[in-house]
Amino acid sequence: MSTATQPSRILSPLLDWYAAHARDLPWRQPGATPWGVLVSEVMLQQTPVARVEPVWREWLARWPEPADLAAEAPGEAVRAWGRLGYPRRALRLHACAVALTAEHGGQVPDDLGALLALPGIGQYTAAAVGAFAFGLRAAVVDTNVRRVQARAVSGVALPAPTLTAAELRLAEQLLPADPATAARWSVAVMELGALVCTARSPGCADCPLRDRCAWVAAGSPPYDGPPRRVQAWAGTDRQCRGVIVGRLRESADAVPVADLRAAWPDAAQFARSLDGLLSDGLAEWDGDDRVRLPTG
Repeated sequence: MSTATQPSRILSPLLDWYAAHARDLPWRQPGATPWGVLVSEVMLQQTPVARVEPVWREWLARWPEPADLAAEAPGEAVRAWGRLGYPRRALRLHACAVALTAEHGGQVPDDLGALLALPGIGQYTAAAVGAFAFGLRAAVVDTNVRRVQARAVSGVALPAPTLTAAELRLAEQLLPADPATAARWSVAVMELGALVCTARSPGCADCPLRDRCAWVAAGSPPYDGPPRRVQAWAGTDRQCRGVIVGRLRESADAVPVADLRAAWPDAAQFARSLDGLLSDGLAEWDGDDRVRLPTG
């Protein structure tokens, strides 16, 4: 780590920038509950804030506590998920709510180990909930954090295609010792990556770390690592699955398979996608020829 990018050199400028430029998001407000923070972190995975915020507000209005969601059928979580994408996240949140209700008295635990033990909660989400809901000192490493670290500290345009152990170690090294400051640091780095240090068009002129950034100091060299795969959507099984789930979500009753099949032109792809949804628990049979969202 170069002298220009020692933690003490980049901490104050970044925190000052965040104090002036942080977005006013509901899950960051003082009244946000740990459950609200957990829901936001799951919804925000691979999904823009603008799409998440209205769904998050509707979700918390309907299910303000884990027990409220746990009392519903899992299919209702999928229905309320709307068009956020990757609806298995809705099932994970439902399973998480059931576990919180049964094992933690309906409360989100303030312990990283207990958070990690919850269904569908991985290292990132546990760290994020621990830091942002409880002020724990935990390295929160998402795509935005990785990109800021890669540029400001490592001097490269983009991080590796997948998270590495070295990146986790670097995040730990950069984390301030004080837990409250560490939590604020983590959200500030994420915000910088989301608003300024973006993947395609970084706003270096507006970056508070510009004169401390190893990538800028190196002349902003282009990315020269392994090719980065761009996920397709149109015509894929993912799109077909989304069409099927959308039809199920719109109906209060089970839907005839023939009606679902009519919504997709490729019969073989439809059959494969429906089988996948049934295997993933996102749909279930209702009789021999009708399908519905999961009931239990």
